[in-house]
Amino acid sequence: MERMVDVGEVELFVRELGRRSDEPSLVVIHGGPDVGHGYLVPGFAEVDRHVVLFDFRGCGRSTRGLPAERLQPEYVVEDTRRLIEELGLEQVDLLGFSTGGRAAMQFVDKHPELVRRLVLASTTAYDGRAAEEYLAGWDEYQRRERAAKPEERNSTIFVWDLAKAPAYLELLESLGDEGDWSWERAMAGLYHPWCPGDPETILRDFAKPILILHGEKDMGFPVQLAERLHTAVPNSQLAVIPGTAHMCHFERPDLWSEQLNNFLG
Repeated sequence: MERMVDVGEVELFVRELGRRSDEPSLVVIHGGPDVGHGYLVPGFAEVDRHVVLFDFRGCGRSTRGLPAERLQPEYVVEDTRRLIEELGLEQVDLLGFSTGGRAAMQFVDKHPELVRRLVLASTTAYDGRAAEEYLAGWDEYQRRERAAKPEERNSTIFVWDLAKAPAYLELLESLGDEGDWSWERAMAGLYHPWCPGDPETILRDFAKPILILHGEKDMGFPVQLAERLHTAVPNSQLAVIPGTAHMCHFERPDLWSEQLNNFLG
């Protein structure tokens, strides 16, 4: 089911997969922010849960054209809380993908009572300098980075199996423009942090089950960062999808959904 949901200041484009049951719904916070949530849909076809995906404000089919100062991470977190309230979901399971993983960390810091279990998918708790330590010495990443073309939209970086990169690019192209969030504003440091607190402390204090779900060959956030976070957070478990990069849900949706089903119960 697809619909627009009014959460106060904005309307969010929402997609619901599966049927509601006595089990908590799985609410998904996408990454980017750019094209909206549509690129994540392939990963949820076999997930045995009521799944709620939505486009951020300023992305996809949600409210567009907001003043620049209303496009900040804390508003995405508040929109998520209001969406849960408007849908009458009460306590949910929460999945944050890539940038959305850091938004999910902010969410459980502010609203831990609303979340039963947390999934951190293809994301990181650490800044860009931590990733550079591993990327600098990774020959395959360096080769792909040098060969990448703007029109490929990072498809050869985000997907490990290059035979699948054209299909991933086709999916991206089908989703429309890249939204209102400005890369220039991001580079100028005008966006607030997606997780303003210390992620390790937040996740330890959350003290509920956490799944860190990561591609073995992720070239955005190398898997060593997922391993580091798992070591630092005792209430976490780590699942690594072999032979996949950042978009592991796209490359191996079967293994990705299996891990989600096992964790969510």
